[in-house]
Amino acid sequence: MGTQLKSRFFENVGDKPLQEYPRPQLVRDSYLNLNGLWKYAIRPIEEEFNGDYDGDILVPFSPESLLSRVNRRVTPNDVLYYNLEFEVEEKFLNEKTILHFTAVDYACNVILNGKGINSHTGGFYPFDLDVTDAIRVGTNVLQVEVVDPSGEGVGAKGKQSDNPNTIWYTPQSGIWGTVWLESVTLDYIEDLLIVPNIDDDTVTITAKTSAKQIDIKVLDGKNEIAKVSGSSPLTIKLSNYELWTPENPKLYDLHITAGKDEIKSYFGMRKFGVGPDEKGVQRLMLNNKPYFHNGVLDQGYWSDGMLTPPTDEALIYDISMLKDMGFNMIRKHIKIEPLRWYYYCDKLGMLVWQDMVNGGGEYNIFCIGLIPFFNINLNDKKHRKFFARESEEGREEYKRDLDRTLNLLKNQTSIAMWVPFNEGWGQFDSVEITNHIKEVDPTRTVDSTSGWHDQGGDFVSKHIYFYPIYVPKDERCYLLSEFGGYSKPTKGHMYTKTLFGYHMYPTKGMLQRAFKKLFEKRIIANIPKGLSATVYTQVSDVEGEVNGLVTYDRKVEKFDRAFVREINSRVHL
Repeated sequence: MGTQLKSRFFENVGDKPLQEYPRPQLVRDSYLNLNGLWKYAIRPIEEEFNGDYDGDILVPFSPESLLSRVNRRVTPNDVLYYNLEFEVEEKFLNEKTILHFTAVDYACNVILNGKGINSHTGGFYPFDLDVTDAIRVGTNVLQVEVVDPSGEGVGAKGKQSDNPNTIWYTPQSGIWGTVWLESVTLDYIEDLLIVPNIDDDTVTITAKTSAKQIDIKVLDGKNEIAKVSGSSPLTIKLSNYELWTPENPKLYDLHITAGKDEIKSYFGMRKFGVGPDEKGVQRLMLNNKPYFHNGVLDQGYWSDGMLTPPTDEALIYDISMLKDMGFNMIRKHIKIEPLRWYYYCDKLGMLVWQDMVNGGGEYNIFCIGLIPFFNINLNDKKHRKFFARESEEGREEYKRDLDRTLNLLKNQTSIAMWVPFNEGWGQFDSVEITNHIKEVDPTRTVDSTSGWHDQGGDFVSKHIYFYPIYVPKDERCYLLSEFGGYSKPTKGHMYTKTLFGYHMYPTKGMLQRAFKKLFEKRIIANIPKGLSATVYTQVSDVEGEVNGLVTYDRKVEKFDRAFVREINSRVHL
C-alpha cells in the first residue's frame, strides 16, 4: 500500500457518503440509501467465520482504500464479510422491494434477515435482488460475503494487479458502489431504452413494464413540449428542438407513468457516426457533421477512494476541469463508472469513449509490449498463444460483461464510442465482438482494437508515446487513441516514490513548453492530413504514474487552465 494521500474532497465525505440518487435516468421517489458504517471481517477462506467482526468499514469504499477506514488488503485466499443493521418504516414498503448494489468486486453472496437471497459475479457491474420475501418493518440485518481472485482470476480485473507497478494498480475488493433499496408496485418500469433520431426528428421510448399503457411527457425545463400515450414502445415527434453537442449540452426531461409507477428520466438529441468530409477524408461525425474529438484518458481512480469517487463533487471537478481546459471528450479507460459520472458528462457536455474492462490470464509482454512497436498485428483468434485467453470460461464472461456494459450505458447521451479491446489485453475474436456491438447498438461507433493488433474495422487506432506522430494515407478514419503522457513529479502529492512516466519534466515551465510543442507540431499540424481524434494521457496521476494534468489527490493542477485552453482552441477541423 502506498502513502495515505487524502484528496481535496476527503473532509467532505462524512459518515454517510454518496447519498445522491445513483440512477439519474430512471428516478423514482422510493429510495433508501444504505451507505455508511457497516461491520466487517477478513478471514481465510478455509476458516469458519464465527460472527466476530474486526470493526467498522465505511461503505461504499473498498477495505484497501483510505476512505474505508480499514486500509487493509483482501487477498485471493480471504473472505470479506459485511454486516449492516438498518431500519425500514412500514410506509416505505410497497408490493415489491429491490436491493441494489452498484458494484461489488468480485463475487458475492447476499443474505437478508438470515435468508440467502442470491449471488453475483462480476466486479464492475450493478445488480439488483428481489428481497420482497425477506425485508420487514423495523430492524433488518444485511450480510454480504465477498471473494476476489484479483490478478489470479480470468474475469474482468481492469488495471488491478497483485504486483502493482508502472501502469498497473493496487487491487481492491468488496463493495465499491452505493448500496440502496427501492420499493415499487408490481407494474413498475424495470428498464428504459431511449433512442433519439435527429434524421426524422423523433425519440423512441421503450419501457419494460407489465402495465398495458404508458404515458410520456417531454419537458424543456418546466414547459411541456410533447406527450404521448399507448403501449410500449412509443415514438414521439419533436419540433424546434436543440441538438446536443459538447458546446450546447441540451437535455430534455421525461416524465413517464406506467400503471401506478411514475419515473423521471432525460435524453439528448444527437447522432454519432463516421463519414467523409468535403475532401473525402473519413472523419468522426456528430449530428451529421465532421467533428474533432479532442480527449483525455481517464483511469477513474482516486487517491483515497481508489475506484470509488469520494464525493459527487469530485466527479464534477474532473469533468469541469477538462471542459475549462478546452477538451471535449474523455476516454473512460478500463473502468465502468457509477452512473452519476455519465450523467455529468451528459449535463456538462463531454463526449465519452467507453472502454470495456479487460480480463484473461497473465499477459505476454512479447504480445502487448514488444512486437507492436514493429507494427506487427497478431491474429487474435489464437487465444492461447498470444492473448492469454485460453480459458473458455473467461471468454464467455467477457461476452456477458460486454452485454452488461452495453445495456447499462445504452441511454447515455454522451457516449459516442465503444472500445472493446485495448493494447491486446485479453483480446480475442475482435471482428466477431465488434459485429456483435454494432448489432446491439447501431447508434455508436466502435474502436475495435485500440492501440495495436489491428484486425480491421472502421478505424486506424494508434497509441504513440515514443516516436514521431504522422498520419499515413488510409481509407479508414485515423484515431490517435493514446499519446502524450508528459509527466512531472509533485512533491508532497505523490502516492509512491517509484515513479513512472513516458517523458519526465522537472519544472512546470518545461512541462508546458513541451506540451505546447507536442500539440502544435504533432497534433494541430496533422489534422488537415486526416487526424480525426486524439486522447492525451491523462487526467490525473495514479499511484506511481505522474503523467496527470492534475495530481492524484486533485490538489495541484500541473498546467495553467488558460494555457491549455488556448492551445485547444486550435485543435479542431
